[in-house]
Amino acid sequence: MRLLLATLVAAAGIAPNAIPLGDGHLTSTPTRGAVMNCQSQRGGGGASGPTPWIHGSTWDSTAKPSVSGSVHWPQASYTATVSGSTRTVTIGGVPTSFATGTFPIAASDPAYTYDRNPNSIRPRTMTFVLPANPKAKTSASCLPLGPIGVSTVGVAIYDALDAENRDAVAHEMQDTCGGHPDQSGTYHLHRISPCVVAKTTGRATLVGYALDGFGIYVERDAKGALLTDAALDACHGRTSVVPWNGTRVRIYHYDATLEYPYTLGCFRGATGTVH
Repeated sequence: MRLLLATLVAAAGIAPNAIPLGDGHLTSTPTRGAVMNCQSQRGGGGASGPTPWIHGSTWDSTAKPSVSGSVHWPQASYTATVSGSTRTVTIGGVPTSFATGTFPIAASDPAYTYDRNPNSIRPRTMTFVLPANPKAKTSASCLPLGPIGVSTVGVAIYDALDAENRDAVAHEMQDTCGGHPDQSGTYHLHRISPCVVAKTTGRATLVGYALDGFGIYVERDAKGALLTDAALDACHGRTSVVPWNGTRVRIYHYDATLEYPYTLGCFRGATGTVH
C-alpha cells in the first residue's frame, strides 16, 4: 500500500515523502487549500502518539503505517436513485469494493504506537437526500462535523480535519484503503480511498456526491496526472466536462486530490440531508 500511495502521489507531481501538511489550514472564509469549517473547536481526541513521518510543514506518506487487517463486510451496499429534483443515495456504511482494517486497533498492531483508536466498525444504513440538479449559491458555506458527502463504495466522507483540527490523513491511523471508525462506529474516509483512485481510468470518474449534490471526481489532466489544489477553487472544485447522469456535460464539481483538503474545502451549493 505504501508503494501504491507513493505512485499515486507522484502522479500528481507531489513528492511522496514531502506532501504539504494541512495543519492550520482552516478558515472562516473560502480559501484555496483550506477547510472552511463550522466549528472552531472539536473537543480534542484523535491520534496522540509520535508522528515520525511528519517533518515540519510536510509529511512522508511512504513512512506512515496503516492499520492492519482484512475484514470483509457482506452487508455492504450502495444504491443511488433520482426522482424529480432529488437524488437519494442509501449505503450500508461499510465498503462494497474493499476490505477494512481491524478495529479497535490491536495492541499488537504497529499502528497502535501512534493511534489507539478504541472504536469498532458498526455497519449503519445511511440515507443521503441530495439535490439532483445542484446549483451554486452566491456565497459558499462551511463544512459541518460528520458526513460532508458519500462515496460510491458505500461509506461516508468526512472533511479533512481530525478532532484537534489537524490534517486527519497525516495524523490519524487509517487502514490501507484510507478509512477508520469514529466514536459512533461510523466507518468513514477523510479523502477518496487510494484503493478507489488506483482503479479509476480516463479523464474523469465519479467517486461520490457532496451533501450539496455536486459530484466528487477523480479527474486527470491531459498527461494523466491527478489535479492539484492549484487547479481548483476555494471549495476544491472547478467546472469542466465530466460524466453526469449518463452523459458528458460541462458542470461544476469537486475533485479528489492527494493533498489537503483532499475532497472539499466548503460547499458551493445548498445542502441536502443525511439520516
